[in-house]
Amino acid sequence: MARWLLVFVTASTCLLSVLSAPALAGPYTEDGHLPSAMLAWAAEVDDFVRGPLDIANPGGGNASHGQPEDALGPASGADVYDTVSLGDGGSITLFFPDGIADGPGDDFAVFENSFYSVEGLFGELAFVEVSSNGSDFARFDAISLIAAPVLGFGAFDPTDVRSLAGKQPIDRGTGFDLADLASHPLVVAQLLDLEDVAYVRIIDVVGDGSRLDSLGQPIYDPYPTAFAEGGFDLQGVGVLHAVPEPGAAASLSAGALALSFIDRSRARRRLRRNVERG
Repeated sequence: MARWLLVFVTASTCLLSVLSAPALAGPYTEDGHLPSAMLAWAAEVDDFVRGPLDIANPGGGNASHGQPEDALGPASGADVYDTVSLGDGGSITLFFPDGIADGPGDDFAVFENSFYSVEGLFGELAFVEVSSNGSDFARFDAISLIAAPVLGFGAFDPTDVRSLAGKQPIDRGTGFDLADLASHPLVVAQLLDLEDVAYVRIIDVVGDGSRLDSLGQPIYDPYPTAFAEGGFDLQGVGVLHAVPEPGAAASLSAGALALSFIDRSRARRRLRRNVERG
């Protein structure tokens, strides 16, 4: 988000907190999640790749606002400065030592510093991927019905977007349901355990339409955003459903077996991660 916009939003926090969203007409009207609803937050940065200010000008330098560690711990809600900017096509991979499990509804939420204007939502979008072992990542099937390019300081209808982070305004996280990945090839091949997800990767969508959704349609969001705060501005990733502690259901034989499997899976994952890091 451009610095002058950050200043404007900071000066208008009270107004933005009560500003109603403009009329929205898309089919994807799911609610966001409050930071206070999270059980846990990302604890470590596993990988970070900063993208350029403008992918069309790779010699122009990279986005530079924030540090990757700014994405750890609780999202700060209305503090629009407390983010790390990924730049065009940049990515960050976060580690959750206690894991994320598939429960009823959304299982985790991604927080960005988007906000509403009279025209719609000013925000930047990102693909979301998850992994159990840190090597094999499954991407959520994103859908975008935004039909035309969005100018660098423009806005879009967030109800035209599904399974892309950044579609909720600041202080609301975009939710993701691990059950949506139940038929993913990595799950079928037992390379992704939806009861023990340990990594979440956020990848900025370059909003010029060069990136496609799961249906092969171009994805548009504000572009170009050739400034230090360009690209997806991540505040944090929170957990709605955590992996049960080993022994929490020890009195139930089926539960005990499942938890034993989860515990062994988590131990193998941590051992592998430590070996890879030396």
